[in-house]
Amino acid sequence: MNMADSAASSSTSSGQAAPEIRSSHLPPVTYRDLPEPLPMKKVIGPSVLLLAGSIGSGEFVLWPYISTQTGLALVWLATIGILTQYFLNMEITRYTLATGETAVTGFTRLWKPWGALFIIMAVVPWMWPGWATGSSTALTYAFGLSPEAVVPITIASLVIIGIILTVSPVVYRTVEKIQFLLVALIVLFMLYMIFGLLKGESWSALVAGFTTEIPKIPESIGKLPTALLLGAIAFAGAGGVMNLAQSNWVRDKGLGMGAHLPKIVSPITGQETTQASIGFFFPQDEANMRRWRGWWRVADREQFVTFFVLGLIAIMLFMMLAYTYVGVGSTAQNFDFVRLLGENLIAQAGGWVGPAFWFTGVVVLLSTNLTVLDMIGRIVADIVKANWLRDSQAWTESRLYFLVVWLMVIFGSVILLSGVNQPLVLLVIASALNGLVMFVYSVLLILLNRGMLPRNIGLGGVRYAAVLWAVLFYGGFSIYLVVNQFGKLF
Repeated sequence: MNMADSAASSSTSSGQAAPEIRSSHLPPVTYRDLPEPLPMKKVIGPSVLLLAGSIGSGEFVLWPYISTQTGLALVWLATIGILTQYFLNMEITRYTLATGETAVTGFTRLWKPWGALFIIMAVVPWMWPGWATGSSTALTYAFGLSPEAVVPITIASLVIIGIILTVSPVVYRTVEKIQFLLVALIVLFMLYMIFGLLKGESWSALVAGFTTEIPKIPESIGKLPTALLLGAIAFAGAGGVMNLAQSNWVRDKGLGMGAHLPKIVSPITGQETTQASIGFFFPQDEANMRRWRGWWRVADREQFVTFFVLGLIAIMLFMMLAYTYVGVGSTAQNFDFVRLLGENLIAQAGGWVGPAFWFTGVVVLLSTNLTVLDMIGRIVADIVKANWLRDSQAWTESRLYFLVVWLMVIFGSVILLSGVNQPLVLLVIASALNGLVMFVYSVLLILLNRGMLPRNIGLGGVRYAAVLWAVLFYGGFSIYLVVNQFGKLF
């Protein structure tokens, strides 16, 4: 028996044969030991990147806007949304910890066309430059610039992000350092909200949203456009394929079996490898199972604290801020509510608070756009290299990554120059499409982690129920969106 066959037929601790890690569409996994688990301080990173992406989508824009239309009656929906994503993220992480491969590579082991389909799912919902446009718009508010400055500033920011990624020797490390700094700035403003801006009525409204206003949820849902509602649910957290990028970041961080796989580096300043990211598997012996439990505990703790706890706090704080300083029933359209909120902060809290809020918006949305470009580049490059260019010496995963990043920069610039430059419109398009994507990969994660991984490291118990809930949650709202939009055509 060769090593790949040994990996595929290894036994669980109960003596049952492990489910086969399929190799009909991709090369078989090879057999290696898990590295020793790292302490928490060395594991923090992937969830910070995911948090940076999530704050700029739902937390800063969509959910605060909803609070100006419905109050805080839908805070439960936001809480359920981000809790559901926490469970999904850990299942995305599970497969990468166990094999080193990304979740999308695992999906292509189930069915080869998933590779091409997930390229579409990654690019189409995320190619709209709503985050960069929102960042530039907030910058014009903060410094009193003309609205005509939005497009050139946005294009310049896209180009700068592309350059930063291109010259980074190891891209993940650069992105992680930048995002740690940006998230720290965001957290500072969140602390100021808690101690300096939010009032007693703000906290009372939040408590009411979790208790006495629960019966108002159906009425509040009815007040919102369907696409906006689904988008907010998808972006209560990260949303769409951004969650799947968690496995790419886990791999490049070197967690679990990801330590054995190559990292994306600059073709200019880094040491490239032509190796495709085909993974490994570990024998189910006592030493490796001890290491597995250690990796799972530390990865779960990092995800829960960084993504779920901080993400939920961000949603609630920005919702309360908009509720307190804009109120309910605002007629502000598109991104104007961000301008209105800043102006009200100037009038009610002090002349410098509004610009500080807008500058926080610049940081928030810029960090999200950095995450978006990095995420799409990683996912597409990983799929193309693993499925179609495995043996290519010319097209490394790193070169594919940078090609995709610059194509996204060019496309975003073309979209802006064509006149489509309303941030909220662009974000709603992206988020509604991502809700459909999340329904698809919730199903696939069950097939992957319950169907291919051995039972003693695979999906089960409460987490299995949570992913089944995700299928119903995102599937139900996606069907609602399709039926609602289809009905408008007749």
